[in-house]
Parts: sequence; structure tokens; C-alpha cells
Amino acid sequence: MSSVIIERPKVDIAPELLAELDAQVHEQGQVVVHCLLSTTFPTYIRIWPTTYLYDHFSEHRSELVHAEKITYFPNWQMTDAGNTYFSLVFSGLPKSCLVFDLIEHCQTEGGAFKVMNIPRNESDVYFVQF
Repeated sequence: MSSVIIERPKVDIAPELLAELDAQVHEQGQVVVHCLLSTTFPTYIRIWPTTYLYDHFSEHRSELVHAEKITYFPNWQMTDAGNTYFSLVFSGLPKSCLVFDLIEHCQTEGGAFKVMNIPRNESDVYFVQF
């Protein structure tokens, strides 16, 4: 899947969810990636627990610790055509990290979520589109 990093997103995520995730990021040093999947037809999606953030300049790998509005493998979630929003929460990245990749490792690699070369920001909250 090709992906895009969104710098100034127009997102339809419940404000209370954003506030809760923002609090988790600051309290626990976690990284939040809000995702937008755009499709032209209904489809099934899921996230594998083997989804990680990889620091470009070290061996560090941040693990997926929570997913919101998307099911985990082996379950499937049906989506309508159009936009589907979900959020992924990862363990923290090292302070030295400047650029990282989001890579989902799964048995169907052609359908894996991948976002490469994400520049690190101060908030550790990111918006991407697939």
C-alpha cells in the first residue's frame, strides 16, 4: 500500500479520544499514529500485533501497544467505501530518533501497512494516509 504523511490533517476523530491519547503520550512517552484509509469500495482491514516503528539511526523498535477503531489479527473489520479512521499507539522512540518507519509485518505482505521516512516531531503524534 502506498502511504502519505499528512502535515495538516482534516481529521474526524472524537475530541475526547484525541485528548485521552495526547495525555497518554505525555505521561507514558508513547507515540500515536492516527491513520486514514481511503478506499473506493467496501473492504476488510485489521492490524497485526507485529507492527512496529523502526528508528532509522539505531536498532530500536517501538512495539504496538494499543489500536483504536481497528481489529487485531486474526479478526477482520468491514469498512465502507470512503474514509476509515483508526489510531495506533506505540511504545516510545529514543530521544535521539529523528526519522522512523511504520511497518506492519504480516503473512500477506502486499496488504501490509507501511509508512516510510516519517520525520519525528515534538508531540510524537502523527497523521498518515493510506
